[in-house]
Amino acid sequence: MAETNVFVTIKKVDKGTETAAALLEFVENFSWEEVKEHTVRMIRNWEFEEWETPFAAMVNGCIVGMATIMKSDYYPLPEIYPWISTLFVSEEYRGHRISGKLIDFANSYAGDLGFDKTYIPSEHVGLYEKYGYRYVKDIVNYGGDTDRLYAKELR
Repeated sequence: MAETNVFVTIKKVDKGTETAAALLEFVENFSWEEVKEHTVRMIRNWEFEEWETPFAAMVNGCIVGMATIMKSDYYPLPEIYPWISTLFVSEEYRGHRISGKLIDFANSYAGDLGFDKTYIPSEHVGLYEKYGYRYVKDIVNYGGDTDRLYAKELR
């Protein structure tokens, strides 16, 4: 861990801003290879529609984590949304509860838009429960793999 006390700022990233350019650079260099190409394309081409958006976690003006809120994710489930997706924190900043701050910020954003719940897909058991999510069911992604669907009530 880089520091014991890390002051983290979470912000919504808007198209065409310095933060959007910094987020693109962050994603181009992060270690999550399975989603890198797709996420780079989404940010570079700004493939966010309506209320969809990325969020950036920043420490000392540098992006150290991100999340998105999306209408669709890597699952053929158009009736389920909004998804909190692409949740990633740089390895050197893990353990500072930055994921939780990103999730809370995304949930606040979703609640402000009138949504009453959010969804997170994961292969992990026990990770998202600590953020108030409950297991709903197993879901199959477009690649044919099975993941777990979690939901959190916002109201």
